[in-house]
Amino acid sequence: MSNSPSPTPVITLPAVLDMRAIEPLAAGLAAVRGQPVALEASAVERLGGLCLQLLLSAIKTWKSDGHALTFLNVSEALAEQWQGFGASPEQLVAQDAA
Repeated sequence: MSNSPSPTPVITLPAVLDMRAIEPLAAGLAAVRGQPVALEASAVERLGGLCLQLLLSAIKTWKSDGHALTFLNVSEALAEQWQGFGASPEQLVAQDAA
C-alpha cells in the first residue's frame, strides 16, 4: 500500500459567479472541506457579490481549518472585479494554512 498523499481536489469556477452559481459552489466546497483545495479560476468572466462573500468565507474557513486554499490561473476579469469590490488581491494567491 502506498502512503502517498491524495491529489489536491480542484474545483473549476464557472464563467459567471452569480446567484445561480452560489449553491453548487457552496456544495462543492463543503464536499472537500478538511483538505487542501485548488480553485481553477481561468474561465471566470463575472463575479457577483454573494459569490465573492462565499469565496472570502472559504478562504477564512480553510485557513482556520489549517489547510491551503489555492486559486489557479486567475482570470484578468476575476482579478479586476475582485479588487473592484474592495477585496484584497493578495487573497487571490495561494492561501497557506499558517
